[in-house]
Amino acid sequence: MKSVALIVQKYGGTSVGSIERIHRVADRVARTLQEGSRTVVVLSAMSGETDRLIKLAQQATPTPDEREMDMLLSTGERVTIALLAMELRGRGINARSYTGRQVGIITDSAHTNARIARVTADRIREALEEGIVPVVAGFQGINEQSDVTTLGRGGSDLSAVALAAALKADRCIIYTDVDGVYTADPNIVPAARRIDRISYEEMLEMASLGAKVLQTRSVEFAAKFNVPVEVNSSFKEGKGTLVTKEDTDMEAAAVAGVTGDRNQAKITIVGVPDKPGVAARIFGTVAEAHINVDMIIQNISQTAATDLSFTVPKADLKKAVPIIQAVAKDIEAKSVAVTEAIAKVSLIGVGMRSHSGVAAKMFEVLAREGINIMMISTSEIKISCVVDEKYLELAMRSLHSAFGLDQVQS
Repeated sequence: MKSVALIVQKYGGTSVGSIERIHRVADRVARTLQEGSRTVVVLSAMSGETDRLIKLAQQATPTPDEREMDMLLSTGERVTIALLAMELRGRGINARSYTGRQVGIITDSAHTNARIARVTADRIREALEEGIVPVVAGFQGINEQSDVTTLGRGGSDLSAVALAAALKADRCIIYTDVDGVYTADPNIVPAARRIDRISYEEMLEMASLGAKVLQTRSVEFAAKFNVPVEVNSSFKEGKGTLVTKEDTDMEAAAVAGVTGDRNQAKITIVGVPDKPGVAARIFGTVAEAHINVDMIIQNISQTAATDLSFTVPKADLKKAVPIIQAVAKDIEAKSVAVTEAIAKVSLIGVGMRSHSGVAAKMFEVLAREGINIMMISTSEIKISCVVDEKYLELAMRSLHSAFGLDQVQS
């Protein structure tokens, strides 16, 4: 006898942004059940709700306690899960809402950005056996002390993938306001096209390099537990993008996509003493402040000093600069310079492993457009260049075209 498929469906904030949209989600859930699949639904808070709650907290105090922030922010998803469960029950579908705590999403104690330690999901299994449709609050869990925790921005993606892994679901479908993963941001590159299949590695690079379709940690989790993830639209029918294990077809093309990221700033420490241990001192201090450093370039020393440049997220710049200035003073460097008007353009593709000349072609294309490269970073499946922010869109469109991504492939 053929086993019944188990599908985890996750709906983002825009998908549940109003009662009318919650009706549409209920329509889709009902249709999935009619097609014979068992379904677990994971919901985000209504679009804008988390931001509204953050503003309320900041009105209460300029520096809200992080434990209390988690208690506050976890309420947004409770609203949507209760409303959808009511809607489904009103249609005669046996649905029940559950918080992250109730389904056993156990995390560490890093409030507002917790990491999942394990998922028990016992109540979900019991509900499914009883023919109940579980409607689960995304973005939240509990720590070992039973305090409410939240999983950071985009955390509902992680909740859905983690539940799919724990339940050994056949597929996790992320319903959002786009109909899949594109070769580039269609708002910047009109010729961008939807990708049918993409590897976990490529999706992880795209997510970390500026593509906002999936939360990075959710892709890491899917890859670790081999959960097939489909990205699809809540607002129209049709195929989406399947994020899955790498196969030989994916290696046929050298480049799968182009990303752009304006959320970068460059810090340069001028006149750094050229001696052992100095770099460790600089970056050890930055790491202690939990600031992520991306690209690093050190000039070749002509004298006893060198210049050291690196990039950090713009959001961390205010915190990073005083720390770097203090370290620069301690190590007797000359000065610290900050450049904010930069952006990072990247090529991603598992095919780079078997195709030579990708970097050379990228540099040629940027040179032809008169775009200067400030910094370069590479991995097995990625090449990133830091350029002047005003040239980002031109760089993305030129590279997208040069690597044949404009063409509709059959």
